[in-house]
Amino acid sequence: MFGIGMPELIVILVVALIVLGPQRLPEVARQLGKAMAEFRRQTSDVLEEFQHQALLDEERERRAAAPPTAAPADAPADKPVAGRG
Repeated sequence: MFGIGMPELIVILVVALIVLGPQRLPEVARQLGKAMAEFRRQTSDVLEEFQHQALLDEERERRAAAPPTAAPADAPADKPVAGRG
């Protein structure tokens, strides 16, 4: 968890308890938890958007690299072929 060990976490909690007091500490912890959850949600949304865009870019590259399909030489592209329609 952020490279913080148990001794460092205990020191941080003790300092927070001294600075904020026992009445405000649960409220601040709750607000911090909500903020971290929202931050996690936002970062996952951004990551999802980047992944979606990367997939779209890969698909465009595949289509650009694929050889174009040509219509048969004896059938004009704008008229339907007899018997198929």
